[in-house]
Amino acid sequence: MAERAAGGSRQDSEGRTWFGFREVDLGEKQGMVDRVFAQVARRYDLMNDLMSGGLHRLWKDAMVAWLGPPRRATRGYAVLDVAGGTGDIAFRIADRSAGSAVVVADINAEMLKVGRARAAERGLADRVRFVDANAEQLAFADGRFDAVTIAFGIRNVPRIERALAEALRVLKPGGRFLCLEFSAVDVAGLDRLYDLYSFNVIPAIGEWVTGDREAYAYLVESIRRFPNQARFAAMIADAGFARVEHRNLSGGIAAIHSGWKL
Repeated sequence: MAERAAGGSRQDSEGRTWFGFREVDLGEKQGMVDRVFAQVARRYDLMNDLMSGGLHRLWKDAMVAWLGPPRRATRGYAVLDVAGGTGDIAFRIADRSAGSAVVVADINAEMLKVGRARAAERGLADRVRFVDANAEQLAFADGRFDAVTIAFGIRNVPRIERALAEALRVLKPGGRFLCLEFSAVDVAGLDRLYDLYSFNVIPAIGEWVTGDREAYAYLVESIRRFPNQARFAAMIADAGFARVEHRNLSGGIAAIHSGWKL
């Protein structure tokens, strides 16, 4: 996976960044990402199941288990799930932690619409709130949340450093940041199989299910451009988090990164 290891969240002095394998103006990326997710929102969860063979469910369970929210949040336990539009992480936290309050912040209206409908179906509309918010400029007070989570969303943020800084700002002292994201495969042989599957099968599935091959080609490319485990851990530490560590999942196909606000 040399290509992935070489990737990064380039944001140079000329205001350029990556949209998949294309270099674009920094100010253009958010709109381009919004269009991708608006097109796939209604089939987003189905596509996650098809693309990962259901593994994404286990990865999300592992993330919430590592977070370890209190079973009974008698003193209140507030979580902000960034880029969590359809509610997968928020619902897991709410189900696991009675009395907790979860806010889902997402910049995409179509994803939020799906999430709100799912929350109503699950009877969680009173405990999981959905708000339109930009990860780079969160409209929340300093030190409001006990935990900030983000799953498969940070690689789509134009300015990752700003999103990390905002996560740190809205956390309470002693609060925790957890990020689940695709990462760099570290098992010999699996990397080549994963590349073949990613670049050939996933866009084909996307075209079959959603009618949009290009959206899923972008998503695969965005994974390859994202920093590997060590580089992303360094970014989290540079943002001011302490005790930064990560856990690989499924041979490094995905990884969970953890950091604390002291």
